Amino acid sequence: METSYSKKSSAAICQRRTGIMNRAEPVYELTMQMKQLLNQEITGKTRESIIEQLTALITQRGIAMKALNPPYTEAEKQLGKELMQVNEEIQSKMQMLFLDLKKEMKQVKMQKKSNQSYTNPYKNVQTMDGMFMDSKK
Repeated sequence: METSYSKKSSAAICQRRTGIMNRAEPVYELTMQMKQLLNQEITGKTRESIIEQLTALITQRGIAMKALNPPYTEAEKQLGKELMQVNEEIQSKMQMLFLDLKKEMKQVKMQKKSNQSYTNPYKNVQTMDGMFMDSKK
């Protein structure tokens, strides 16, 4: 009996919150979905789909945030403080995702340049052979 109380699912907790904070709940749920998405292992193969899902969640959250209008209840203010902390974590993870993507793009560019120089090694060689300069006027 005691273990049944300790094993509450997050969905049950969210359902209890819905009655209390129905205006801020969609923003909270979307933010938690974003956090869960960013907590997954992101590989080169899954990055594109994760970024697409993340973009959709950001758009939905923006719309839900526009629907929030003052005055806020104390419970909504408390939830807002929690969301600020979670949002900072999300922003740092998104920044890391962006930096990883940027680094991989730089590596691909360098590899492409290396491959081109291998296939055509004399492409960037500038020679002055065969050039005739007339010094007479």
